Amino acid sequence: MTDSAQGRSEPEGSGYPGEGRTLEKGNAGSTARKALGDPATRGRTTIADGVVEKIAGLAARDVVGVHAMGTGLSRTFGAVRDRVPGGGRSVSRGVKAEVGEVQTALDLDIVVDYGVSIVDVARAVRENVIAAVERMTGLEVVEVNVAVGDVKLPDEEDEDEREQRVQ
Repeated sequence: MTDSAQGRSEPEGSGYPGEGRTLEKGNAGSTARKALGDPATRGRTTIADGVVEKIAGLAARDVVGVHAMGTGLSRTFGAVRDRVPGGGRSVSRGVKAEVGEVQTALDLDIVVDYGVSIVDVARAVRENVIAAVERMTGLEVVEVNVAVGDVKLPDEEDEDEREQRVQ
């Protein structure tokens, strides 16, 4: 970080060793690159909770055995919101993320298909979510809590199908 970014204001060429605030004639380009360092360290990247939630939601839905995301209430509200023009499907439904500077923690609410091993599905969800979030954001995922709130039985209608018949 530069001195001005840390709240200190020093005049040009103030004499801090290793800081290239003044440029000399002739080799200005090489001096500036050495003094400023790697371009990747010249700023800060922040990632919003919603970004991590979307990544995790999509990764969880990719797992075989995950029927839906969210609690019963959130799925009901989501089905209504999906019907509103411009509402669209919420890929982050059933996902809550807490994002820090270098780490994140996730809570997921899922509905599994009947007949699958819940333990295996939860493990696969964790593995897929951790891989996707860490690869795409560079954040360390410290925990992924999976709450199975329901089981989709073969003879049950989806909430989406019920909504379409009621219209």
